[in-house]
Amino acid sequence: MSTERERRSPRRGPKGTRTREALGEAALRLVLERGPAGVSVEDVTDAVGVSRRTFSRYFASKEEAVVDGIRADCARINEALAARPGAEAPLTAYRAALRTWLADPALPAWHRRDGVRELFHLAERDAPLRAVLRRVLLEGEAASVRLVAQRIGADPERDLRPAVAVGAGAGALLAAVRAWVLDGPRTALPDLVEEAFALLATEPPPAGTRPRVRSRRHRTTHPPEEPS
Repeated sequence: MSTERERRSPRRGPKGTRTREALGEAALRLVLERGPAGVSVEDVTDAVGVSRRTFSRYFASKEEAVVDGIRADCARINEALAARPGAEAPLTAYRAALRTWLADPALPAWHRRDGVRELFHLAERDAPLRAVLRRVLLEGEAASVRLVAQRIGADPERDLRPAVAVGAGAGALLAAVRAWVLDGPRTALPDLVEEAFALLATEPPPAGTRPRVRSRRHRTTHPPEEPS
């Protein structure tokens, strides 16, 4: 029996999987080259050598084809999450799943794949693409919530724990991605993810307070004690 990874591999997977991946890769490449307005579905199908009908089997729009690699990444993260030991706390398991995905040598994650960083940049400027990307990420997050609920024997609709754990983990990931997309080095995403998760354990100061600054020029001083 083939493994999930083999079913997704462009070289070893079934023809339908290979066609879907080829369409997604062509759509992303063309949109990054020409911009969303300069690419039609026919441009994508011509690049792959398939019909519009074949395209419609997999995607409802060119935007869905463009972000299909992101959808596959969400599935990979959830595959890694489902494989984590059942005794792990939900947030710990989610963090470990991200580490597995980021370090996978066979299927490169976002920081080791051409075009992903540019895709996130483009989605900030193009509303239809941004909407589809957001939906794909939310669908992946919802699947993570269901997995966590199953792990701890909770009702994902009534028990807040799965949604809170996944929401925190997904929020940390997206915060790291924003920093990476803006000005982080190409290979810095794993370090940024670790930094974001570390910050989850750090309680921010109350609103309206100013952090104390300790340096050679500015030292925090304390008022003298009142004499008794």
